[in-house]
Amino acid sequence: MKAMVLTRICDLGQTQTPLECMDLPEPRPDPGEVLIHVAACGVCHTELDEIEGRTAPRTLPVVPGHQVVGRVEETGGQVRGLHVGDRVGVAWIHHACGQCRFCTSGRENLCPEFRATGRDVNGGYAQYMTAPAAFACPVPDVLSDVEAAPLLCAGAVGYRSLRLAHLQDGQCLGLTGFGASGHLVLKMVQVQLPRTRVYVFARNAQERDLAQQLGAVWAGDILDPCPAPLDAVIDTTPVWTPVVEALKALSPGGRLVINAIRKEDLDKEALLGLDYAEGLWMEKQIQSVANVTRQDVREFLGLAAGLRLRPEVQEYPLDDANQALMELKRHQIRGAKVLII
Repeated sequence: MKAMVLTRICDLGQTQTPLECMDLPEPRPDPGEVLIHVAACGVCHTELDEIEGRTAPRTLPVVPGHQVVGRVEETGGQVRGLHVGDRVGVAWIHHACGQCRFCTSGRENLCPEFRATGRDVNGGYAQYMTAPAAFACPVPDVLSDVEAAPLLCAGAVGYRSLRLAHLQDGQCLGLTGFGASGHLVLKMVQVQLPRTRVYVFARNAQERDLAQQLGAVWAGDILDPCPAPLDAVIDTTPVWTPVVEALKALSPGGRLVINAIRKEDLDKEALLGLDYAEGLWMEKQIQSVANVTRQDVREFLGLAAGLRLRPEVQEYPLDDANQALMELKRHQIRGAKVLII
C-alpha cells in the first residue's frame, strides 16, 4: 500500500517535506481488530506537534493521521458487531485499558494506557490501517467521507470543549483561533445555543473573514480588545499569547477552555505578562481538554448528522499531505483540510 510516513523528528522551518511517500506492506488485523480501507483522513495541528517533537511518536517510522474514515475490509476472529463493508471512523483515541479508575468513570481520555492513532500506532495517511473494533465508530450515512473526517477530532474535541465551557444560551463566547475545530464550534453554537453571541480572535485575515461569513458577531486580531465581556473562551491556538489575552477578556467567573494537546515555546514569555488582577482574579477558571472519549466521538457524529452540521473543507490527494501540513503551519487555513486517499 501507499503511505505518507514520518521517519524523523524535524523542524518545519527547515524542511517542507517532513513525510516520505512509501510503499508499505498492507497491515493484517489482530483477533480484536478490523482492517480499514481508508477513504479520507483529516489533517490536524497535532500532526505538526508530532513532526516537531512536542508530542513525539513512541517509535519511528510511523504513519500519521487520526481523523480516518473508511470501510471495513477484513475482521479479526474475535470481532463482533462490525462486518466487512461497514463504514467506520477512527479518532485520536485508539486504545484505553477499560479497567482503571478513569475508564470506569467515563474518563477513558485520561487513561494511563491511552494510545493515540497516528502517533503511538500507524494512522490514516495511508490506503489501509488497522484499529481495535471497539474503537472504530460507525459513521452515519448522511455524512460523506470528506464531511465525516474532520468531525472525528476537530468536531469531537470541539464538542467536548463546548461542554466543558458550561455555556448557557444567551451568554457570550470567544474563540481564539478559527481553524477546523473553531469553525465547527461556531456551527454547533448557532444550532444549540442560538441566542449566544460568538466573538472570534485570529491572526489570519482569511480566518476572520470566514468567521464573519459563518455568523460570528465580531472578528478581530488576537491582540484586539474584545467589544464585550466574555462568559467563556475556547482557545484552539498552539501558542501562549492568546491565552493571556483571553483571560483579560473574561467576565468575572468566566472560564477559559484550552483545546490544544501542546503549546509551542515561541512566545512562552507572554506568560510573564499575565497580571493577576486583570487576568485571574474574580474567580476566573482555566480548564484544559485532554484527548477525546469514544462517547464524545459517537455523540458528536450523531449530533452532526441530525443537525446537518457540515464542515468547511479543503481537499488534497494523499501525495499532497506535506503541502496541507505546511499550509497549516503557515496558518493558511479555511475550515478543515482533508486528504482523499
